[in-house]
Amino acid sequence: MGTERTTDITDAVVDSFARTADPRLRELLGSLTRHLHAFVRETEPTMAEWEHAMGFLTATGQRCTGTRQEFILLSDVLGVSMLVENLNAHRGPGVTESTVLGPFHMTASPARELGATIDLVGTGEQCVVSGRVLSRDGTPLPGAVLDVWQADAEGFYDVQRPDVQPPGNGRGLFTADDEGRFRFRTCVPSPYPIPVDGPVGRLLGATGRHPNRPAHIHFIASAAGHTPVTTHIFVAGSPYLGSDAVFAVKESLVKDFAETDDPSLAREFGVANPFRHARFELVLEPE
Repeated sequence: MGTERTTDITDAVVDSFARTADPRLRELLGSLTRHLHAFVRETEPTMAEWEHAMGFLTATGQRCTGTRQEFILLSDVLGVSMLVENLNAHRGPGVTESTVLGPFHMTASPARELGATIDLVGTGEQCVVSGRVLSRDGTPLPGAVLDVWQADAEGFYDVQRPDVQPPGNGRGLFTADDEGRFRFRTCVPSPYPIPVDGPVGRLLGATGRHPNRPAHIHFIASAAGHTPVTTHIFVAGSPYLGSDAVFAVKESLVKDFAETDDPSLAREFGVANPFRHARFELVLEPE
């Protein structure tokens, strides 16, 4: 009798969406209802557990601000963000792999000239990041736009410590040259923990999971006639490459930030010699 009654509830909720005008919305709500009700029937939460779950979701929403997105963080640590990325990554061979946006793409990156630095506080080991933006067939993409953001050498984004970092630190919007080339100066990124002072952090603590991410720089690369890619470049040899808290590491995105001893190249880039240098190509899929 109990099973029949719970099934009746599920059918009634699904039926209540029958007049939804948007067919995709109707499909999503029906599927969500069936899966959510199946989870509840399988686990049989107590009223106290249900109230605790509602409190957790409420606290997650309350922790969101204009510069922090706790729900994206929750999606990240549950692997949902990476799953959605993978399901939508219909790209041909050789195209740069995508990964999660993350919770800190919350402010606009300032436009900067090629070769400029995004490290406005001058901490950490200095390096140069350079490369090309190409179409899948190897054709350079002049005028491609690269939105770049990263944490500082201590593992914090500008929006996390506005009293320490000026707005836009670790961020830049660059336009590739006529040969699709780009370059900028920054500090070598370091591993860092995702924020643990909210409900997502408490969830990780309760489950014995660490909150750490390997060292990386975020990119969104776009060009006319091509599908944009949201991705990271991870520092080879960084801790946590095999246990990223948000499951975002892909082998093809791990790059060497090599120590380079080349005085002429250092003068060209405007850095002291020797320096760390990461070189790679971002390859986009034609639309």
